[in-house]
Amino acid sequence: MNINKFIYIKLIIILLFSSNILFASDTKLIKQNWSFKGVTGKFDRLSLQRGYQVYTEVCASCHSMNLLSYRNLGEKGGPEFSLDQVKAIAANFEIIDGPNSDGEMFTRPGRPSDKFVSPYPNVQASMAANGGAYPPDMSVLAKARKGGSDYIYSLLMGYEDPPSDFKLDDGVYYNKYMDGNQIKMSNPLSDGLVSYSDGTNATESQMAKDITHFLTWAAEPHLENRHKTGWRVIIFLIILTLLVYFSMKKVWSRIDSEK
Repeated sequence: MNINKFIYIKLIIILLFSSNILFASDTKLIKQNWSFKGVTGKFDRLSLQRGYQVYTEVCASCHSMNLLSYRNLGEKGGPEFSLDQVKAIAANFEIIDGPNSDGEMFTRPGRPSDKFVSPYPNVQASMAANGGAYPPDMSVLAKARKGGSDYIYSLLMGYEDPPSDFKLDDGVYYNKYMDGNQIKMSNPLSDGLVSYSDGTNATESQMAKDITHFLTWAAEPHLENRHKTGWRVIIFLIILTLLVYFSMKKVWSRIDSEK
């Protein structure tokens, strides 16, 4: 009897595991030739600035970026907005501050030192406003998801009509790159959704590239510095190796001459 129970439990586990595999998306991600990839990779400044615009006008209504401050937008290695631009960007947002001398909270224009304003006061409010689904914070999303930048880009480009034999649950959408191919977020992008300030044509793929670029920088703001440091270390090690080699060669040449 115990053996039968053991076999029965194992069969259930195998079936559950198999079902997860079946419903997981095995579609290969769309690979992009990102400028920040590789040991010499750098962020595209204009793409970062456009990506911030997409985040502000499209994503920020649901998704927070709690780890970023407005001053980060002007730092080296990032979008590199000017100081005046950063101040103007921050001032567009109202910040709840206080208490004041009367013990009351008040609102004021944002400052560069302020964190990005969240669309909801807490997690419960965000879930209530999105049908029970929690819109994840985007600060480190590019590092938190397997596939990183390619996954985010693919997900944004992966919305399409479901196959005829695929049954969608109520309130969800078909996405071929999402595990289970079902996602509660509707397609956030469409051609011409934003008007880029630099005149770039805002196609769906262009906006997906720009917001992915921006989210990758947000997750790895020191990427360019790491690349530069890595090259300096490599050059230092090469020089050190050569010095050691020639020093040892000179030492051994003296020893050989004494023999």
